Amino acid sequence: MALFPPPPLPGELQHLCLDKGYDNPTGHTAVAEYGYTGHVRRIGEEKLDENHEKRHPARRWVVERTLAWLAKFRAVEIRRDVKPENYAGLVKFACVLIWTRIWHRLKSENAD
Repeated sequence: MALFPPPPLPGELQHLCLDKGYDNPTGHTAVAEYGYTGHVRRIGEEKLDENHEKRHPARRWVVERTLAWLAKFRAVEIRRDVKPENYAGLVKFACVLIWTRIWHRLKSENAD
């Protein structure tokens, strides 16, 4: 079973929106190779509103950020535990530590 999208209707373009991670020669070549009309945000380019001003600062996706935080815990990153329930416990423990650190940081910022 192929995982490709259905071909476009005759006379229609098939669009593909990608993030800044694909703003490189390999990404642009792959878009052209499969016949897509590529919409790849340029590195350093910010999304602007209708007045050409920044509304929100660029930030990482929540999932990417959370996985980066979890990767700092060696036992979670290497996954040394054989039993899935032990690994799930380590992930939960790491999440509790992360949120405790965030809570303490926010608490100290509000105290100032």
